[in-house]
Amino acid sequence: MKTRQSTLINHVLLSAFSLLMLYPVIWWVGASLKKTSELSLPTIWPSVPMWENYTKGWMFSNDFTFAHFFGNTLWMELWNVVGGVTTAAIVAYGFGRLNFKFQGLWFSILLLTMMLPGQVTVVPQYILFNNFGFVDSYIPLILPHFFGGGAFFIFLLVQFIRGIPRDLDEAATIDGASVYGIFWRIVLPLLKPALVTVGIFTFIWSWDDFFSQVLYLSSVDKFTVGLALRMFIDQFDIQWGQLLAMSLLSVIPSAIIFFFAQKHFVEGIATTGLKG
Repeated sequence: MKTRQSTLINHVLLSAFSLLMLYPVIWWVGASLKKTSELSLPTIWPSVPMWENYTKGWMFSNDFTFAHFFGNTLWMELWNVVGGVTTAAIVAYGFGRLNFKFQGLWFSILLLTMMLPGQVTVVPQYILFNNFGFVDSYIPLILPHFFGGGAFFIFLLVQFIRGIPRDLDEAATIDGASVYGIFWRIVLPLLKPALVTVGIFTFIWSWDDFFSQVLYLSSVDKFTVGLALRMFIDQFDIQWGQLLAMSLLSVIPSAIIFFFAQKHFVEGIATTGLKG
């Protein structure tokens, strides 16, 4: 009897806290359907939902629709995920399985870069890309992901690789597999949960990286979703309902990816922690 009561109390408390955490999202959905004059009212849901906030916001202007900006962002994210996952796996394999001179030193330097604030490299990185003529293109936003994808991702994959038994490498070597064969046939398939984790983080972090996008992109036809949302605020007569509607749509890709990949995501985080 006590067990049932405690279970019931736990469920009630968890439900209450869940509703508390979901309240901002519920308000967000309701506000996206309101007129600008109704946003200050304490009601969550409007008396007359303004569904045209979504259609008008999606059409955006005579020159571009929001589909154009979504296409730009998704195209950029595709390359970011491919570059980040691929290069992080290769570099992590080198640190986790191969033996080379000053390996410990280079790995320590890699970890030290995690403590370096990103703001420190903004100016020299911008000067470098500007000298190469890459400003106002997607190259500055994509290229860094093809050089390891970030120290955090490499460290995460190294910890996962170190948990894979070396007996598998030795057995593959006896069968005639090369270093590259071991990586392709043994290590890479076992890295799937961790690679999914890296892919999700890469997608979400670069999708939300408004600072880099506003720094390197200036042409409207190359704008991402984040920059397009800013254009709503730049207007003289801000349409807050349309802005909230489009900002709500902007989080859907990240939510969908996490929803369908959460099994591998949780597995990757859990096993990486256990094998560290």
